[in-house]
Amino acid sequence: MISVQLGAAISLGLFEEIGVAGTAWIRITIGAIGFVLIARPRYWKWSRQELRAPVLLGIVSAGMTLSFLAAINLLPLGTAVAIEFLGPLTVATIHSRSRRALTWPALALVGVVLLTEPWEGTPSLLGIGFAVLSGIGWGLYIVITQHVGDRFAGVDGLAISMPVAAVVTMFVGLPQAWGHLTIEVLIVALVAAVLLPLIPWTLELYALRRLTKAAFGTLMALEPALALAIGILVLHQIPAGAQVVGMGCVVLAGVAAERTGHRQDELGDFI
Repeated sequence: MISVQLGAAISLGLFEEIGVAGTAWIRITIGAIGFVLIARPRYWKWSRQELRAPVLLGIVSAGMTLSFLAAINLLPLGTAVAIEFLGPLTVATIHSRSRRALTWPALALVGVVLLTEPWEGTPSLLGIGFAVLSGIGWGLYIVITQHVGDRFAGVDGLAISMPVAAVVTMFVGLPQAWGHLTIEVLIVALVAAVLLPLIPWTLELYALRRLTKAAFGTLMALEPALALAIGILVLHQIPAGAQVVGMGCVVLAGVAAERTGHRQDELGDFI
């Protein structure tokens, strides 16, 4: 999760050079190359039906990345991630199997509200819209990634989905980035791609093989708090008192979910 927020913060520096869509495309493309080199997938050994889920994951990942980067271009990092977290929160709530399990998403929601401080100022409505779209994508990403992780060994699923995401983002990203891909830009993009998607998406794939969707979705409540911390350390965004309280709420909810969220075998849980 720290890697995700650092990758997002570094990506902000690329927006002026190659644009939001260009940043999404080059980052995903580098990530796709990395996953293919690691997994060396034999695409011909899978049927069309088996490839549907990772292809869908690639499309969702592309949309989620594009909308998230567009959101942080218009909103503070912590605010954008707090709104985006509503996607995983919804997944956690839908897949909770007891009323007691709903306590942690509810607590996380309180923390998200405190982190967002909707009563302060007037944030960009377009930015909020992009963050909401990213949240929808994040929720779908959790569900589909668990499905893919159950059916593909190692990171084979990501070695299929990431090239798809690279192709999808290429249509809007390549025109923005073309002619501006200097050595300096490529180096920064490489670092950003390692931080996001290479490291976190690999770890999340393995985590979703062990955790329920509800536990994983609530554990993602740590993201807004970490985004706020990265905002302080990297972007010099100082939180208000209510945001500090909100950080405590989401951390508590995330820890509680992790303690109670180890999954049973869910091979029958289809997307």
